[in-house]
Amino acid sequence: MKPGQFFNLQCPQTEQDKPFFRRPMSTWFANAEQAYVDFLYKVVGAGTRGLSTLRPQDAVNVLGPLGNCFTLQPGHRHILVAGRGVGLATLAPLAEHAAAHDVKVTALLSARDREHLMSQQRFLTSGAAVIDVTDSDGSSAMAQVEQRIRAVHQQCPIDAVYTCGSSRVIQLLPRLSQELGFSGEAALEQQMACGLGMCYCCVRPMRNKESQTLTDKRVCYDGPVFPLHEVVL
Repeated sequence: MKPGQFFNLQCPQTEQDKPFFRRPMSTWFANAEQAYVDFLYKVVGAGTRGLSTLRPQDAVNVLGPLGNCFTLQPGHRHILVAGRGVGLATLAPLAEHAAAHDVKVTALLSARDREHLMSQQRFLTSGAAVIDVTDSDGSSAMAQVEQRIRAVHQQCPIDAVYTCGSSRVIQLLPRLSQELGFSGEAALEQQMACGLGMCYCCVRPMRNKESQTLTDKRVCYDGPVFPLHEVVL
């Protein structure tokens, strides 16, 4: 299991809901030696409502790991991870992986308000420097976020940025990466059915860097991690 990959979960059916398709879930934590994996999710629909009915020792059918992963280059010394909501579940393993390879990590965590901020302790435990931004105090406004990223880069140059869970951040980062000279990747959240690239349920247009033309790609098979410059929102 590598940071950025996902599993497709067959969600339990209940008297209220009958989810048919599997639900893609990024791993929150994985231990290969113990064959152990955690998922972090928000209950929002039939699938996650079904998952919330599971109790200890219940069985659930999972398919994975699937998709590609984040890439950490040998020359990286400082990375920024920026996420919102359960998108942080995708970024937490990356922060820990980077820290294990002596790469400094700054984590920018976004939420509606401080009560909905997730994962601060998880990132702090991995040694990341944590920046909290929220809608309630205005600090999550893109102008404010841009200033924070610029300040971090000025203090300790950023080699690469990684993001998941916020379309506004995904729109901001390509411009900053081009101006400030760091690379970047985004893990995309998308409805998927098979998770294997066969059903073409998760096709999205992606931009070719050289020609600037658009090419359809499958998020589950070609991703879910894509270079920032390819992502079209």
